[in-house]
Amino acid sequence: MADGKLTPMMQQYRAAKAEIPEDAILLFRLGDFYEMFFEDAVKASAIMELTLTRRQGYPMCGFPWHALDSQLPRLLNAGVKVAIAEQLEDPKLAKGIVKRAITRIITPGTVIDSSVLKPQLNNFLTALNWEKKRCALASLDISTGEFNVTEFDNIAALSSELARLSASECLIPSGKLEKWQQEDKLPSVRGKLMFTEVDEWVFARDIAQDALLRHFNVLSLDGLGCRDLTAGLGAAAAVLHYAAENLRQEIGHINLLKVCKIGNFMELDSISLRNLELVEPMYGSDKSVTLLGALDKTSTPMGSRLLREWILRPLYEKNEILRRLDAVEALRDDALTLSEIVETLGVVRDLERITGRLNLGSANARDLAALGISLEILPGIKALLEEFDVPMLQEIENLILPQPELAAEIKNALNDELPLTISEGGIIRAGYNADLDELRSAASEGKGWLANIQSREQERTGIKSLKVKYNNVFGYYIEVSKANLPLVPEDYVRKQTLVNAERFITPELKELENKILGAEEKAKALELELFQQLRNMALQRTLEIQNSAREIAVLDVIASLAECARERRYIRPVISEDKILSITGGRHPVLELNMAGENFVPNDCLLDGDCNRMMLITGPNMAGKSTYIRQTALLCIMAQIGSFIPAEAAEVGLVDRIFTRVGAADDLARGQSTFMVEMVETANILNYATPRSLVILDEIGRGTSTFDGLSIAWAVAEYLHDDAHCRCRTQFATHYHELTALASEKRGVNNYNIAVREYGDKIIFLRQIVPGATDRSYGIHVAQLAGLPQGVIARAGEILNTLESSSGRGGKEGIAASNLYDLGRRQRNKKSSAEKNSEPSDDNYQMRLF
Repeated sequence: MADGKLTPMMQQYRAAKAEIPEDAILLFRLGDFYEMFFEDAVKASAIMELTLTRRQGYPMCGFPWHALDSQLPRLLNAGVKVAIAEQLEDPKLAKGIVKRAITRIITPGTVIDSSVLKPQLNNFLTALNWEKKRCALASLDISTGEFNVTEFDNIAALSSELARLSASECLIPSGKLEKWQQEDKLPSVRGKLMFTEVDEWVFARDIAQDALLRHFNVLSLDGLGCRDLTAGLGAAAAVLHYAAENLRQEIGHINLLKVCKIGNFMELDSISLRNLELVEPMYGSDKSVTLLGALDKTSTPMGSRLLREWILRPLYEKNEILRRLDAVEALRDDALTLSEIVETLGVVRDLERITGRLNLGSANARDLAALGISLEILPGIKALLEEFDVPMLQEIENLILPQPELAAEIKNALNDELPLTISEGGIIRAGYNADLDELRSAASEGKGWLANIQSREQERTGIKSLKVKYNNVFGYYIEVSKANLPLVPEDYVRKQTLVNAERFITPELKELENKILGAEEKAKALELELFQQLRNMALQRTLEIQNSAREIAVLDVIASLAECARERRYIRPVISEDKILSITGGRHPVLELNMAGENFVPNDCLLDGDCNRMMLITGPNMAGKSTYIRQTALLCIMAQIGSFIPAEAAEVGLVDRIFTRVGAADDLARGQSTFMVEMVETANILNYATPRSLVILDEIGRGTSTFDGLSIAWAVAEYLHDDAHCRCRTQFATHYHELTALASEKRGVNNYNIAVREYGDKIIFLRQIVPGATDRSYGIHVAQLAGLPQGVIARAGEILNTLESSSGRGGKEGIAASNLYDLGRRQRNKKSSAEKNSEPSDDNYQMRLF
C-alpha cells in the first residue's frame, strides 16, 4: 500500500520502521497494546502464536503492553531483533496524532530485561576486530557493567575466548563477514551466536580512541591500561557505540574497562570446555553433572556468575592462586563465621543488575527496595571480615562501601509491599511526604463520599442493586439494571446502554469525580517525582555500589569454595612452578557427589617433565579410564581457580593449557565425519601444546582402519613425548595394547592399567589405576553387560579364540604392531647410538609413522 493512502498513524509507523534494521520487528504502542503490521505481523504471529487479523486490508497482530515481559523472550529466542516505539505523551492530552518514537532496539547482546536474562549467566555483547595479524575481542554485559577487552596472536586463542564467554552477539566491521570467513579470521563457535555487521568507521583506531576518551571522561587511555592496544581499541569502542545506539541513551554505568592478558590465565579451548563438562552438560540439561554444579554453593546471582567465570578462566599466576587459597582456608577453618557470612549473603540481591537497571531507567520500586535491603547488610559483612588477617579478605572488607544514608532513605521512603509498575502508585510510605499524605487523604475521603452517594441513591430510588462504578472512559457513573429502569429519577443523565443495564451520571457525581481524580492524579504524579529523586540519589552512588557488588561476588565465591572444602574433606593443593602433577588419593569432584550409596575409588597420579611425562593407560571399556583422565584435568582446574581439591595430597605445577580428546561424534553442520573431528581436535593439540600443558587423550585413531588408527596413535604419542615444543604432561588412554611397547623405548612413558578381578567367566572392575600394561580388553564381557543376545556373545567368543590361536596373540594386528615397533627401533638406531636416557632434540626428531 502506498504511503499516500495510509492513515497518519500508519504513516508514523512507516517512518519508525524506516529507522530500524531491516531484520527487526517493530512493536508499535497503540494505547494499551503493542501492535505489529505488514510483514512483521505475519512473522511475529507465527513465532508468538498470535491471531493474525487485517486492518484496512493489511495484516496486523498485537498483545497487551503488560505482556511484553512474556512475549519478548519468544521473539529473541527465535533470533529476531526487536524495536519498540513508545507513546511519548498522554493520548488524552495529545493534539492530533500521539507522538511516538523508537525508545530502544533489543538484540541478543543488548537485552536488559529480567524476563529474558538468566540470573546465573552473563549476557555478553562482543566485538571482533583485526589489525594485520593481531586480533581483539571486546565483551560487554550491559546488564552488569562488566567490560573487557583482550588481544590475541592467533585464531585458536580467539576461538577459546569466544567459547568461554558464551556470547550472544558478535559485532564485526561491515563487509568483513565473508572476507574473514575466507581468510580463516572468523572463529568457529558452537551454539547460538548472532554476527552483526556495524559501520567500519566505528572500528577505526583514531575514532575509537576519541570515543573511549569521551565515554570515560579522561585525557589519556594510559590509566585504563589501553596504551598498548591495537585492534582492541576498535573492538572496545564498537560495543560501546552499538549499545548506546540501540538503547538510545548514555550507558554511564559502564565505568571500567578491564584489559585482560591471556598469559595470566589457563587457556581452555571450546573442545575442552565441552569434554570436561565445566559449566554445561554434554547431554541433557542437568547442571549437577558439571563442575560448576558441584562447586556452586553461592548465595547471590553475582557470586554464581563470578564462580562460572573463575572455572572457565583458571589463573596462571602462582601468587594470585595462593591469595585465593589463603582466603578459602581462613573461612574453611572458621566454621561459625563462615556460616554467618553465608547466611548474611543470602539477603543480598543482584546489586550489579539493579544498578544497571537504575542507570538505564528501567528499574522499578522493587529494585530500589532490594537495593536498600542489600545496602543495609553491608556493614554486618564488613564486621564479620574484620577479624581475619588474610590479605584477600582484608581487601574485600576495605573495598565494601556501605551507603547508610541511602539505605535509610530508601527504607523510610518505600512501602513494604510494592506494585510491579511505578504507574500503579502505592510506592511511597505514609508519613514520608506531607503533601502526598494530604492528597491521599483527599482521595480517600472522596471514596467515602462515593459510598455515601451510592447508599443515598439506593434509598432515594428504591433500587437496591444500584451501584456507583468507575472506568477510564466515563469516569464515575451509576449503573442500573434493565428491570429497574422505570425507577430512575429524571435528573439522571444516560451515558451508555448495555445488554442488561444502563449507565447514568449526575452533576453531583461529576463534581465529586473532579475532586477525587484530581487528588489521585496529583498523588501519583508526586509519587513518581519522589521515586525519581530517590533513584537519582542512588545513581550518584553508582560507582560505590558497583565496587561493593564486585567484592560481595568475590566473597560469595570464596565462601562457596570454603563450604565445599569443609563439607567434603577437600585438601589444599601445593602450587608449584615446576612441571609436576602429583596427586595422592584423588577423587572425581562431580561423580563422587552423584554416586548415591557408593564410595568413589580414589586414584593417584604422577606426571612431570622428565621420567613421568606420559601415562599410557590400557584397560577395558567401562573400567574407568575416561573418568580418571577427566578427573586429573578437573583437579588441575580446581587448584588453579584457588579451590581446595578432593584428594589426600596434591602438588600441582602450573598448567598453561588443558587439551582434551575424549570421544567424538559427527559434526554434520560442518560436514565432518567422526574420524575427521577426531583428527582436527588432535591437530589442535599437537600444534598448540607446550611443555607446561596438560593433555588428556582417550582413544586416538578409532574412526579408521586398525592399521591406520594404530599408526596415528603411535606417532601422536611419540610426538607429544619427543617434540621440543611439546613434551607436555600427558595421560593417554588407549585400546591399542601394542602402544605399551613405547614404555621400553621412551624414558618418560610409563604404563598403567585399570585393575580387573576375574571370577570364572565374570569380571569386576576395581576402578583402580595400577602400574603396568594389560593385553586384554574384555570387550566381549562389556558387550554381555550391555545386553547383547547370548547367541551373539557366544559366537564372538568363538571367533576371538580362533583369531588368537591362529596368530599367537592378536593375529595380523599383532604382526603389524611388531613391524611398527621394529620400524621405530631402526629409525632410532640410524639417528644415534645415544643411551636411552638422552632426550631427542627437535632438530633430529623426524620420524613419522604416517
